[in-house]
Amino acid sequence: MSRWVDVCSIDDLLPEAGISVLVDGRQLALFYFPLSNELYAIDNYDPFSHTYSLSRGLVGDIKGEPMVSAPVYKQHFSLKSGQCLDDETVKVESYPVRIVNDRVEVSIPE
Repeated sequence: MSRWVDVCSIDDLLPEAGISVLVDGRQLALFYFPLSNELYAIDNYDPFSHTYSLSRGLVGDIKGEPMVSAPVYKQHFSLKSGQCLDDETVKVESYPVRIVNDRVEVSIPE
């Protein structure tokens, strides 16, 4: 079971980049791509550097898969699934995210 949590205004998002938000004690990274109207939410924790830094990584894609490159050791994480694209044994949590009335909501498991 999960619930939708209001986390910020759409105006708080940075186009083609990430921001960090704290939701129920979880630090998440939100990524917004306004041209394609895509929004992604993954854990902000980088399991390789043991830092909360994925929101500061460079975004792009690998073979059409939207991803973020971790800022410390440069591993690539899928923004859709949280899967590390360089190491199949590593994954960060991903979360459903939506925009309702110019507010960003993230679905958090209870």
